[in-house]
Amino acid sequence: MPASTMSDAEWQARLDLAACYRLAAHYRMTDLIYTHITARVPDEEGHFLINPYGWRWEEITASSLVKIDVNGQKVDDSAARVNPAGFTIHSAIHATSHSASWIMHTHTRAGVAVSSLEEGLLPLNQIALQFHGRVSYHDYEGIALDLDERERIVASLGDNPALILRNHGLLTTGASAAEMFNNMFYLERSCEIQVATLSMGQPVRRLSPEICAHVVGQYDMAIHEDGDLALEWDSHLRLLESLGSDYRR
Repeated sequence: MPASTMSDAEWQARLDLAACYRLAAHYRMTDLIYTHITARVPDEEGHFLINPYGWRWEEITASSLVKIDVNGQKVDDSAARVNPAGFTIHSAIHATSHSASWIMHTHTRAGVAVSSLEEGLLPLNQIALQFHGRVSYHDYEGIALDLDERERIVASLGDNPALILRNHGLLTTGASAAEMFNNMFYLERSCEIQVATLSMGQPVRRLSPEICAHVVGQYDMAIHEDGDLALEWDSHLRLLESLGSDYRR
């Protein structure tokens, strides 16, 4: 779909979403053609953007993204396939949370490993502490094909920006591409560090609840008050431009 046939706001959303796919591929957060990153179409109630099914994330461009409704059905003239079943988790949150305009779901090695632990994500280090009290859990019910699971996913997430799908993977949300991607970038990093820490087979030094709560407040100030979120997103985009700007097509 050419940029000339859509609003400036939609085209910008497409650019940001395509950037998220390419960045996720660069940071090795893909699962071949599976899992998704989705975004609400600005000013179009009930419409969302998703990757064309069967495309590797390295191939995604702004114009290749498919516009769908809350049931995962196409509402544009794209010839690409979509995976309605893969949109089940996303549609649950998009349809009920107006703050979650952007949703990212991954099946990374570290993310699935941590999701398979009884204790889940542990507050073992500074990076993981930004999720202390801000990550939810959803018990595994099988491959997410059943639409009636959607309301349970929403209930599990609550007001948190991150959800660990037990025995399955990771999910983060955001009001913007920057916020969603930042949440996933550091949730994934937290999982990688936890896997590395536990693999050493040495006693783990735990942090007090008081320190954990203090650091969460420090993160909130840096990200939302000091503007670090915008600076980080700009740095991601500069990296992407250095790799090639064809995602803008």
